[in-house]
Amino acid sequence: MSSIRGSSLQGFSELVEDLGADPWGLLADAAIDPAAVGDPESLIATRRVLSLLEHAARTTGAPDFGRRLALHQGIEILGVLGIAARSSSTVGDALAAVDEHLATYSPELLARVDPQPTERFARFEWRLRTQHALPHQQSAELGLGVALRIFRVLADDSFTPDVVVLGHPPLGDPAAYVEYFGCPVRFDTGRHGFLFRRRVLERPLSDDVAVHQLALHHLTAQSIPVDVEDRSPAAAVRRMLPTGTVSLEQVAAQLAIHPRSLQRQLAAEGTTYQQLVDDIRRDEAAHLLRDTDLPLAQIAHLLGYTEQSVFSRSCTRWFGASPSRTRATLRQPQLS
Repeated sequence: MSSIRGSSLQGFSELVEDLGADPWGLLADAAIDPAAVGDPESLIATRRVLSLLEHAARTTGAPDFGRRLALHQGIEILGVLGIAARSSSTVGDALAAVDEHLATYSPELLARVDPQPTERFARFEWRLRTQHALPHQQSAELGLGVALRIFRVLADDSFTPDVVVLGHPPLGDPAAYVEYFGCPVRFDTGRHGFLFRRRVLERPLSDDVAVHQLALHHLTAQSIPVDVEDRSPAAAVRRMLPTGTVSLEQVAAQLAIHPRSLQRQLAAEGTTYQQLVDDIRRDEAAHLLRDTDLPLAQIAHLLGYTEQSVFSRSCTRWFGASPSRTRATLRQPQLS
């Protein structure tokens, strides 16, 4: 299981108390040490943080919990990486440094800029490296909220995206999102991020070479080991599912091992390749049905099915109901 720095929960306890709830009880339920909260030197299992934020939103009755928590955080939660970013030559260089070294904060996160999606705009994207059956809408909104604050530190306080995209439906009043981000917001897009003017990347920063090099040197000794799961057959299958090419031979090639070696490895783990793919499809289906409003045909495609009817039969086998009924069941409120 991958980890994330304790600074990812900076401001958590204060926010929960402000909302009239008990932060210590929430942390205990998530099996998170209170001493790790806000501590940049502590590591917390990523899945526990994802679950904690969802539970906190339900318990406090604040569907915008992630966005609220972002107001308690900024570039300082990145530690030395924040120093490396601020001492870069330009905003573009700073964001490239964050992308390259974000594993020192959490190997699970990706936060990167595509500088050339269009002639006038660049695109920022936030996502998890691996999909989770656990809901993580609050974490996604926290991530975008913190990203917005970091952009305003690097560029200027007036920075506003041109459009924000979220991979899930609105968790509350859509107008509240527009007020928060200061721009149009599109929901249920299958990705999290925002478009902004490319010229922002060219804005100069301090260009303090000595500080920048010292920070980079420190970062090389600070990396969190990447979860072995990221290099596992399961991770390779997850990455390749949307391409529709998930044969044993193709996944083995991705892992640079012989197909027979992959079969032996899975047998030693008490499973088969076919069972592995089926289990991952089931988990991904649960995530996509519960956490997005994507059309069923698109979900079938993301799971690597060429026909929606095949997905429907699989869904009935996994959950005992059609995709539509499974979606409704998964979205029913659960007891905390």
